[in-house]
Parts: sequence; C-alpha cells; structure tokens
Amino acid sequence: MKLIYRPLHLVYALSITLVGCGSASKMVSVPVENIDRMPLKTTPLSEKDLKRWSHLDLVKDTIPGMSVDKAYAELLKGKKPTKVIVGIVDSGIDINHEDLKAVIWTNPKEIPGNKIDDDKNGYVDDINGWNFLGDAVHEQLELTRIVKKGPNTPDYDKAKAELENKIKGLQDDKQYLDMILNAEKAIKAHLKKDNFTLEEVKKIQTTDQSLLQAKAMFSQILTGTPKAEFDKQMVEYNDYVYGQLNYNLNVNFEGRKVVGDNPNDITDKKYGNNNVVGPDPKEAKHGTHVAGVVAQVRGNKKGGDGVASTVSIMAIRAVPNGDEYDKDIALGIRYAVDNGAKVINGSFGKYFSQNKEWVIDAIKYAESKDVLVVIAAGNESYDLDVTNKYPNDTYDNAPEFANNVLIIGALNVDYGSKLVASFSNYGKNNVDIFAPGVKIYATTPLNTYEYLEGTSMASPNVAGVAALIRSYYPNLTASEVKQIILESGTSLSNTITVGEDKHKAKFSDISKTGKIVNAFNALLLAEKKSKK
Repeated sequence: MKLIYRPLHLVYALSITLVGCGSASKMVSVPVENIDRMPLKTTPLSEKDLKRWSHLDLVKDTIPGMSVDKAYAELLKGKKPTKVIVGIVDSGIDINHEDLKAVIWTNPKEIPGNKIDDDKNGYVDDINGWNFLGDAVHEQLELTRIVKKGPNTPDYDKAKAELENKIKGLQDDKQYLDMILNAEKAIKAHLKKDNFTLEEVKKIQTTDQSLLQAKAMFSQILTGTPKAEFDKQMVEYNDYVYGQLNYNLNVNFEGRKVVGDNPNDITDKKYGNNNVVGPDPKEAKHGTHVAGVVAQVRGNKKGGDGVASTVSIMAIRAVPNGDEYDKDIALGIRYAVDNGAKVINGSFGKYFSQNKEWVIDAIKYAESKDVLVVIAAGNESYDLDVTNKYPNDTYDNAPEFANNVLIIGALNVDYGSKLVASFSNYGKNNVDIFAPGVKIYATTPLNTYEYLEGTSMASPNVAGVAALIRSYYPNLTASEVKQIILESGTSLSNTITVGEDKHKAKFSDISKTGKIVNAFNALLLAEKKSKK
C-alpha cells in the first residue's frame, strides 16, 4: 500500500555542534549529545520556511531539518558533480510537470516511438522508465489476495482475521461518512445553495431535529476549517473509505486482469507499457510528490526545492492504489539497476508478502551492482522489531541479508517531545535513521504542489542526500554511502512519544542509530572517506 499521509477522518472537528567547521576539507565533528536541551522554537514557521523546512538546520533554525541549505552554501559551491540516476519505484510520475520535466531520465539507447526495443533490454520504447501496472490503478491488499486464494494459503487465518477486522472498521467509517454527507445535503437544501459559510449555518432557524443536528455538526466542523478545505478533506475521506471497501478489501475485485500477466509468475516478464505517468495523471500523485522531494528544481520559485540538483529521475510505475505485487517490485528494482540507477527509492510497503524472496533477490542484485536502496519504514506506528514490514533488509530480526539498504522513519517539524511523526513506524533493530516526513511541500500532478506527509516523504529526503553524496563523491560505494549517512547523523536523546499506544521513549532507542539525517555532516564525512 502506498505509504502516503493517512486520510483525514475529520475527527478533530467532531467529537553535533552540527559541524563546527566551514569547509569540506575539515573532519566532521562529533555530534553534541545534549543538543536536545537547546531552546525550542516558540514562534510559528513562516509559510516560506515551512515549504522547505526539511532543508533547514537544527542549530541555526531549531527545526529538525537535514542542513541541506547549509551544505549547498558552504560545501558544494565550485565543486563539479556527476549526474546520478535515481529510480523512483512508485505509483507513476507526472513527467511533464513544470518542476520535474527538466530532470526526468531519458534512455539514451532507445529511439522514441518506433515500437522497437532498440537497446534490447526487454522493454519497448522505455524512454523514461517502465510502467509495470499497465492501465491498472486499483488493487487489493495482499491480505485480501491471500483470503481469496483460500484456506490452504500460508498466513490465511491471520489474513482472514485482519480482513474481517478492517471491513468492520470501514463499515463504521462509512456510517460516519454518510452521516456527514447527509447533514451537508440537508443544509444545502435548506439554504438552497451548494456552498455555505459558518455564519450562514449559525443563522439557520428550524425546529426540525435532523436539521438542528446538521447545524450543530457543521458549526463545529467549520470552526477553524474553511468550507473549501472541508470539501477537499471529504473527497479524500470518501476515496479512502470506498476505495478500501470497493477495491482493497474486496475479495471479488480483479484489478490485475487488465494488465494481462500472471502476477504469481516471476518469469512472465512481457507486460506493462512505457506510460510512466499511468492512465490517469491524478493517480500519480504519490510518485510525483516523491520525485519532487528528491529533485524538484532548486531556486526556481515555482514550488519547493528538491534535495539533489544533480540527478535524473527514472520513473518505474509499480505501486497501485492498494498493495503492490512482489513481482512488480522485484522487476522494477532490477529494471532500475540494469538501466543505470545508483539510488532507488521505495516509498511503499505492506505487512503480508507471498513472494518476498523475489524482492530479497532483487535487493541482493542491486547490492551486487553497487546500488543503494532507500525504503520507507511505514505509517502504522508499529514497532518493526515486533511486526515485519515488507520490504525490509531483515525479517524476524535475522541478520541483514544485504548492506545496501536504508530504512527511514519520519520526523515531525516540531522539535521536542513531538519530534517523531505520530504515524511513523520505528524499531531499534529494524529502522536505521529518521528524516523529515511531515508537512513536506513538493510537486503533485498537473503543475500543482501540495503538503503531504508520511515515511513516504522521509525516504526520498534521504534518497536525495544519498544522491548528493554519489554525485560529488562517485568513488564511494553504496554500502559506504549508507554508512556515511548513518554515522554522520545528529544524535538525539529527547524523550518522545511513539507507537500505537503513544508511550514515552528515548529517541536514541527507537532506531539503530538514534539519529536524524544531516546532509552537511554526511558530505563532510564523504569527502574524508573518499580521500582514503
């Protein structure tokens, strides 16, 4: 399932001195361990700063950003980078977006539109990447597919119990959604208009009990929430509820049929097409945003700024509106590797996997070809030392099967006890490091921009840092880049709130490193190691 922000259920309305040196020739300094005793920022961020807070500096701005601006200002001026290809395995990318089209990868070995596999890589006219989903958009969850296969399928009992529980929860959500929509319908009918304000709702005079209830509901909803914003949230909520019921949790839905392959046969590779946007650009929102976090053009005043200005984005469409198939992910990773990507971002994941070995083999293949894979930790507030999330670089707390993978948790913009995003998964052994993942401003389809949140946004922030390192220090291997990012992060020991039960924990105890990513320090350390 795409690891984007969780749908807004409107419940709120109802019911290191980091561096200490100024040039890349100096050694990276040891993080100051009591940095979390710094004064907290008490003034709200300006809109300008909020749009790029992940690029700001913890010491200077008292915001847990990655010191990207500082890296560009003090370390990278005058240095000549090499172009690095970043593979984005996701829901599709709007490659015509005004802030992305200049950085989209073009296959130099393929002649556009001649319907010939010129480079003989198995994919015809793969100019900007490949679409492994064809015209498919919606898909079941993996647990739904397991239940559909029947009782002899591995994990059937667990999947069936979870499916029934999810459907029950969605019925409650549907009832709640219908109640809001009916209340809105009643107010529209009474006011004889489709749009209305809080003031107009408060002025309603009636003895009709259902209308009085609608008035009370919308008086509360519209207090602090403009009607336009409410309408947007309701569209998202409606899509979430009915998307789950009609597609994700529906055992009778056959979203894969339109693709025409056998998703349970890894050798069946001739499928998909070269339309990396997908059949509907709006459905490429997740992938377009992820691509923007990495590489939207810096400083052009059109939207946000990408982390890396030295990359080409390769689009690999493999993540539907539902759970991805292991086959598509495995082949997508291999495609990126074989076509020159040096960093791959995977902002997706699920909690059941019928063919995880295919993805494991693909990650090992990437390792053998010196490709770094950056993966989102997930958005369910789970402890991944207890719950397996697929993909990862270890399952059931076994040793890591590859040394080229980073698993990324999400940070909130607020420094202090709320440092960790409320939704972020964590794990002392199974999450490597944390990066900004809340209120991230980036590209969305059709030349638009939005704030989104999720470990889906934290992962490409780190992929961007990795791409910067590989651009300026191309002699470093994928495993060395991984270690640099981990070693150079800023250590914190804040007491934070984390997990489904919102328990207190030390930030230092919820990931392998107990650190947040710092691009400035990473580039300093990269310079040092590249000279050895």
